[in-house]
Amino acid sequence: MRVGLLILLGLASWVGLHSALTVWLGVKAQPRQADVAIVLGNRVERSGVPSIHLRVRLDRALELYQNGTVRYIIVSGGLGREGFQEADVMREYLAQRGVPTEKIFTDRAGYDTYESGRSAKMIMDAQGFHSAVIVSHYFHLHRALLAFYRFGISEVSAAAVDRRPAWRDTYSVLREFAAFYFYLFRNYATT
Repeated sequence: MRVGLLILLGLASWVGLHSALTVWLGVKAQPRQADVAIVLGNRVERSGVPSIHLRVRLDRALELYQNGTVRYIIVSGGLGREGFQEADVMREYLAQRGVPTEKIFTDRAGYDTYESGRSAKMIMDAQGFHSAVIVSHYFHLHRALLAFYRFGISEVSAAAVDRRPAWRDTYSVLREFAAFYFYLFRNYATT
């Protein structure tokens, strides 16, 4: 019984410490000057407009573009259940807000963070980009940085969306614990 309790306490401590690190890294993320911002996808509403979660990511990338932190933007997302290509909706959103379409690269294969990292590496290599800023919610950035770094994007920083952590993020932070270790042991071949 005592050994089981110690194991349970050890596991809870591991989850707690890792989750605290995930939150801290995400909240404290500081984007560095880079060639490109990479916006990770999220749900599109049935009406074809970005969900609030996707909109705040796009707005953060727009801010980075407008203040000169990045010169280009990659939008990454797949075909959602709602029937829309996330990346196309993201591109249109940014274009409507003044980003020239030639400054936006569309990744329609970004069904998850892993695929977004793979595609971003290929787009960056093709365009001669060497540095990137990942744009997502704070709880997602720890795993995203791991994936992008493992795909060979060594000059990578992150920018969290402009919102404070909320209690409802607890599920997302705990989900990221399991996802991080799954990503840690994945194969990162780019082809």
